[in-house]
Amino acid sequence: MRFLDAIAVVTGAGSGIGASVAMRMAKEGARVVLVGRTLAKLEHVAGAIEEECGRAAASVFAADVTQEDEIEGLAAFVQSEFGNVHILINNAGGSGQSSPILKTKTEDWDLVQSANLGSVFLVSKHIGKLMTEAAKAEPEAQLNRSIVNVASLSGYKAGAQIPHYSAAKAGVINFSRALAFELAPYGIRVNSVSPGFVETPLTAEGLQNARFEEAIQRKTALRRIGKPEEIANVITFIASPEASYMTGSDVLVDGGWLIV
Repeated sequence: MRFLDAIAVVTGAGSGIGASVAMRMAKEGARVVLVGRTLAKLEHVAGAIEEECGRAAASVFAADVTQEDEIEGLAAFVQSEFGNVHILINNAGGSGQSSPILKTKTEDWDLVQSANLGSVFLVSKHIGKLMTEAAKAEPEAQLNRSIVNVASLSGYKAGAQIPHYSAAKAGVINFSRALAFELAPYGIRVNSVSPGFVETPLTAEGLQNARFEEAIQRKTALRRIGKPEEIANVITFIASPEASYMTGSDVLVDGGWLIV
């Protein structure tokens, strides 16, 4: 029960890694706020969490994390409903339309930057304010407060035909370091996690192609695709008090892609 009585905000929580993280944290005692654009998906995940936990463990808040006014609404909701927040998992994102750099449309570039890097900035800005205010109000409590931003293997090695995504995820890694330095005086830790190829809705279409899946397996030291739960295990460890001396780091969880 590493997250007993903690309030955790998880973006991109309607499926994949975000849903797995939310489930894991709720099972370990957290009250999770599920954030995403599609209310039906969030409600489905919330129902699964409450069935598994046997208690009211999940709240939903539909929002587009690229829109600042909607994130301001999220922060107001969290403040009103809970008056506190301990954990933030910035998981929302997407790879966008594939194209080489010289043929990438400006609007596609901007869209992917906004979804992957801009969203992390906006949510961290507004939820981070709540976290710092709560930390200042309880300076002696020394509670575990942590932000984990989901980056990508592509932030290390530029993916073919996804220059905007690779650039954005590299930005998430460095933004996390800057935020870690800024929030350290408040006892708030900030780290990032960079998954490799994982079975999620974002990769589902590509993995339907047998040749593509075989190529991924061949280029991965562990010879298989990752599962959302495996990434969630790492994220929840980093967010937990067990990683209390860890901030400003990125953890690569790629099955050994970079060593092949």
